[in-house]
Amino acid sequence: MKNENKVAMPTDVSIITTYRCQMECKMCDIWQNWTDPKLEITPQELEILPNFKFVNITGGEPFLRDDLEEIIEVMYKKSDRIVISTSGWHTSKILKLAERFPNIGIRVSIEGLSVKNDDLRGKHGGFDKGLRTLLGLKKMGVKDVGFGITVSNKNSNDMLWLYELSKELDMEFATASFHNSYYFHKDDNWVTNKDEVTEDFHELIQRLMKENSPKSWFRAFFNLGLINYIHGGKRMLPCQAGTANFFIDPYGDVLPCNGLEDKYWKESMGNIREVNNFEELWFSDQANKVRDLVRSCPKNCWMVGTAAPVMKNYIKHPLKWVVKNKIKSLLGKEICTDFIPSYDVGQDPRQGDLRLPQGYEETLAQAKEKRVLLDKSMKEASSCGCE
Repeated sequence: MKNENKVAMPTDVSIITTYRCQMECKMCDIWQNWTDPKLEITPQELEILPNFKFVNITGGEPFLRDDLEEIIEVMYKKSDRIVISTSGWHTSKILKLAERFPNIGIRVSIEGLSVKNDDLRGKHGGFDKGLRTLLGLKKMGVKDVGFGITVSNKNSNDMLWLYELSKELDMEFATASFHNSYYFHKDDNWVTNKDEVTEDFHELIQRLMKENSPKSWFRAFFNLGLINYIHGGKRMLPCQAGTANFFIDPYGDVLPCNGLEDKYWKESMGNIREVNNFEELWFSDQANKVRDLVRSCPKNCWMVGTAAPVMKNYIKHPLKWVVKNKIKSLLGKEICTDFIPSYDVGQDPRQGDLRLPQGYEETLAQAKEKRVLLDKSMKEASSCGCE
């Protein structure tokens, strides 16, 4: 893997401003694990951070922070592009902040159409408030606006309707699949109706590839990675969390990603409250130890925060897939999603191999059996020309 031992300064950061949240989502239990506002990182403490190409402000619900505007003010000194992830519940606060920062990006989490969204997010009226927020931002002329869905077992078909809605509203549309991690406080986020969910992602990929936007074509590649993740395949591209990007939790701990689980491993790279400057933390022995753990991490997560940087870093691989399948789309042919490419760029073969901790032998055997079946289906797909 190129530059494996030569760590540069990061380009992307996700700041978890709080674990407080007014929603009660079924796929995330942050709302049952609130942080103490008195202990959350302050805008002044974020001054220690370096400059970035991209900053994501997330939670919990960031708009529960009374000093969110001060946080944004600090981070605009360090990056030209900031996107806030929100439930969209606090419409007036969001519109007020957008008046002050008209170039801000806003992404509203919507898990389906009205009934499905409100059921999954645990709050009646959540869909209406989210849509009202989006339309309000659009009316104000805010350009970097969109919404995204986290696909679980119950909402993959609504994903297609939300995609069509995003096109009608001329807004960004993002997708994810639910994961297990310390961040979500979940260990039972598994897609069980894989065939239905896979078919809906397959259809989304067809529609994305028919668009005239290169961004949509690369999103199709990303969604192929979600199909792969759901079926337990190794990551299409390596994870380099803690190298190009990282997360800061509400207490100032710097973490490589938000997909860590205690049953595998979970270590901080350091805490911004305990160093004199960020370089001291970023180039520390502890930070390098965490990067080594990432290189052999068994999880096969596929989240935009860690997938997007490596898609850019190894652009020739997604580009080849995009060009090939855009031609197929133009010729009226269906994009094959049965074969999932996996690219060897010199990464540790243990990374994303789904090995489990001790005490999970039976589950591991089942995982190996699934892996054999997956490899077999890939070979069959390749032999039929799908590759």
